[in-house]
Amino acid sequence: MSGTPALDTLVQALRRLPGVGVRSATRMAFHLMQHDRASALLLSRALAQASEQVRHCERCHTFTEAAVCATCLDPRRDASQLCVVETPADQSAVERTGAYHGLYFVLMGRLSPLDGVGPRDIGLEKLFERVGDGLVQEVILATNFTAEGEATAHVIAQALKGRGMVPTRLARGVPAGSELEYVDLGTIAHALVDRR
Repeated sequence: MSGTPALDTLVQALRRLPGVGVRSATRMAFHLMQHDRASALLLSRALAQASEQVRHCERCHTFTEAAVCATCLDPRRDASQLCVVETPADQSAVERTGAYHGLYFVLMGRLSPLDGVGPRDIGLEKLFERVGDGLVQEVILATNFTAEGEATAHVIAQALKGRGMVPTRLARGVPAGSELEYVDLGTIAHALVDRR
């Protein structure tokens, strides 16, 4: 690669990021070393600090620096609603809409039997404990609309129905501002089925 073990190690570390291949990692490493050593040090300190201080919320599993995250502690949140998402990034996306004011449960993944990810790996037992706390009245399944996300939503829905609770699922449909002839057929089909 570069000829120096330290630079090669940096490139390999950068490659662990999603969507970063050898060329991108090499460009980043060379840029940091050649043009921006101050940012390289800032980045290394920030990574070390986050690795040491960031942990999972004891109630919802999202990232936090405290035992319980600020969202779970916020008395203005509607404790009767629980939105189930796959990742903290998904939670952040829902929060940015400003349309949801309930609480969350972050799975930290999705079921994927081919990858060896089962119900225990994503914390379903803890989710079912949380749902059974007597406060939650509605569980909103906001997993992604991928094969794994749909399977995860299905497994959770079936388990909740067995406990006497009927969860809701995020609606899918034609994006605002789009033209039907350019929308994929699966989206149109789901929009027709889920019409209101």
